[in-house]
Amino acid sequence: MTDYRPETRTVHIPQAPVDGSRPMTVPIYQTSGFSFSDPEVMADAMGNPSGPFVYSRYTNPTVRSLELAVSGLEGGAGAIATGSGMGAINTVLLGLLRPGDHLIAQQALYGGTSAMLGDLADRFGIGVTYVPENDPAALRAACRPETKLVYLETISNPTALVADLPGMCAAARELGLLSVVDNTFATPMLCRPIEHGADVVVHSTTKYLSGHTDVIGGLAVFADAGLYERIWRFSIELGAAADPFAAWLVVRGLQTLALRMERHCANADHLATRLAAHPAVSAVHWPGLASHPSYELARKLLPGFGGVFSFELAGGRAAGERFMKAVRLAMLAPSLGGVETLVMHPATTSHRSLNAEELAANGIGEGTVRIAVGIEHPEDLWADLSQALA
Repeated sequence: MTDYRPETRTVHIPQAPVDGSRPMTVPIYQTSGFSFSDPEVMADAMGNPSGPFVYSRYTNPTVRSLELAVSGLEGGAGAIATGSGMGAINTVLLGLLRPGDHLIAQQALYGGTSAMLGDLADRFGIGVTYVPENDPAALRAACRPETKLVYLETISNPTALVADLPGMCAAARELGLLSVVDNTFATPMLCRPIEHGADVVVHSTTKYLSGHTDVIGGLAVFADAGLYERIWRFSIELGAAADPFAAWLVVRGLQTLALRMERHCANADHLATRLAAHPAVSAVHWPGLASHPSYELARKLLPGFGGVFSFELAGGRAAGERFMKAVRLAMLAPSLGGVETLVMHPATTSHRSLNAEELAANGIGEGTVRIAVGIEHPEDLWADLSQALA
């Protein structure tokens, strides 16, 4: 480059080759595109998800590292990282459904997903039928000629109902339907839905996979390579691509996922058990408790019961408001999956788009509080909850 003027040389920065060694962490390829010396190779790369990197909306080396890592953990044939969890869900559903199609979803769903399914119905005439998460017979009864897929959550938000993945995915396959499972709450550490027959697994990588409350991201994993390539082609048109730096943050978080999930689950056990015995609490919705409707199924499917659950305050909405104003260590904040403990009121936050009847159908009351348990010392957490309940 010494033959060029300074104005040119400041644009074309030399790149140091890495020969004979490799970086210990995944590098951040913060670039929008990649250059080629052969136009034919570039032309081929534009339509080949496993070919050379060409444009970071298609994929990127840092993003690919994340995709390969989570696809490997889930046992998939390919993965697509997106800019948010809802970006992953929309990429999959918009890529699979057409106007007039029908899908079957479990009744207890994340509020954002429920709102999006309602929007699909309004905008594109895509029918939605809700069934219990553990009832293959209801799934079969809801199937129509235009039904295309089944949508489930491994552990539901916020009542922690556990889906009968083996039964529901088997019924879907018998009917010729694809099954899509949101595995955000469980992570691959607690459940790998593809092993139970799922065709697509989606994650909000914002949550446990990154684990540090510093990134927004999503990811979809596909059991079949052909389906992965089909949705990849749609995803580059949709443009919900993950940013390389955001992908790098998730890759960094993945390295401690197993350790963090052990602590999240242990702390949740500690708190749920003690809340269940507290006179100010009328019910606790955590599948590790024998009183929970998913207890037996959870014991069969999951090695741990997750770090998010909800509980009902006997004093209703007023008690919930007092409680959330009184916590000191736990934070009143949305989201989950970080190292800190968060509390929120689902009826007015995550599920605010649902009316009273829909809230009741999802098991959410005026006094429901959701807690995403962090990795703090469990006795410090209990002291905080106890003083707030008082």
